[in-house]
Amino acid sequence: MLAALRMTCSLLKLRIGVAIAASALAGMAATNGPTLSAWQTAGLMLAVLGASGAAGAFNHYYERDLDRLMRRTRSRPFASGALPASPWWLAGFLALLVASLLLALASGGSLAAAFVFLGAFTYGIVYTVWLKRRSTWNIVVGGLAGSFAVLAGAAAVDPAPQVTPIALAVVLFLWTPPHFWSLAAAKGEDYAAAGVPMLPILVPARAWTLAVLAHTGALVAVSLVPLGFGAGVPYALGAGVGGAVFLWKSIALYRTPTKKAAMANFMASLAQLALLILGALADGAIGSQS
Repeated sequence: MLAALRMTCSLLKLRIGVAIAASALAGMAATNGPTLSAWQTAGLMLAVLGASGAAGAFNHYYERDLDRLMRRTRSRPFASGALPASPWWLAGFLALLVASLLLALASGGSLAAAFVFLGAFTYGIVYTVWLKRRSTWNIVVGGLAGSFAVLAGAAAVDPAPQVTPIALAVVLFLWTPPHFWSLAAAKGEDYAAAGVPMLPILVPARAWTLAVLAHTGALVAVSLVPLGFGAGVPYALGAGVGGAVFLWKSIALYRTPTKKAAMANFMASLAQLALLILGALADGAIGSQS
């Protein structure tokens, strides 16, 4: 039972899915408008999680040949052979996606459902099928998947665009490249063996570390924009502390581009995202009570 649960979590990439669902929740919290009911909130979160899981499972299936070449991924269900490849799996993933989109439509409306679809499509088709094996732009464009989750949460509250959720969506877009480039630098042998054109294995260290630093600096700057549009102290703390740590580690990586520094920057990116989301949620909770 425990082994099956672990396999399911791996197959659906639930750790990533939870972060994406939390990003959608942050989009809700950062948007001014009517408070969604508990079932609407839970429904949209489950829809985002389901759509993310469907895209993640498709990624496992489609990339099983690459995953076998990488130490980090060779134990995944399809790569290891624990799950045999079959077209029926694709039908199941599609059914999960459709069910998730219908739930998003019922709980968040048509625009929210459209953003949920775009997030899954970007990760499953644009990133996995089109770009990952072909271009160093793979993870840059792939960063849109998380951005669409924020926009889905915001659209469920108010379909009209607002500055703060848009800023958070831009932060998610800018966050993904330095996050994954840092991981690729730390696990360079894996990506080189699989032939995945990640920036750190194709260009000199000075170039890719500068790209990481530029993205980090830009996302920290954008994350502070909501402070000029009504964001409060909890958001300021989350964005400020998380951004400072991420920027500090990115500067350290630029100065000393080692695998250790790359992994430290990867962990700092996780901390920054967690603190930003927590700050947005706390700010939204305080705002709803005032």
